[in-house]
Amino acid sequence: MRTALTLLVISTLTLSGCQSRLNPVNWFGGKDQPVATAENTNPLMEGTEETDGGLFKRPDDPSYSGTSVYQVNSVSMQRVSEGSLLSVVGVTSIHGAFDARLVARNDGKPEGGVLTLDLLAIHPVGAYTGGTEQSREITAAVVLTEQDLQGVRSVQVAAASNARSARR
Repeated sequence: MRTALTLLVISTLTLSGCQSRLNPVNWFGGKDQPVATAENTNPLMEGTEETDGGLFKRPDDPSYSGTSVYQVNSVSMQRVSEGSLLSVVGVTSIHGAFDARLVARNDGKPEGGVLTLDLLAIHPVGAYTGGTEQSREITAAVVLTEQDLQGVRSVQVAAASNARSARR
């Protein structure tokens, strides 16, 4: 019994290194093959084009209707390959705020070596106030490239009640 099992294991290991049809790995399909597809199709939705609208298409209006967040709790900058990752934790005045963004003032141009960003979020209608500060926390992050940070010594993030800054 031991010799038969040993021979079976050795032959399986030997055949698995081969590129022949005797290899057990090749028994169920073999290699993948390229398939021709149309240029403007969504692979998740057959027969539709990306330009036809669809259920999840964003509206064409690029305006952002966020309002200022109540308070900025922390600001941190970390080096990444593109430049610096600025991450901000803030607290809203009501529950349910979403789509937090950091929007640059002055078209992203620094004033006196300080780049100022506003922490904005969309506040839902009919949401309630109160609760713990942790339940109202939101996080926003943005990657600032070396071109964005040219001439910048510090980055300031402003909210409705305070502002915090981080040095490069």
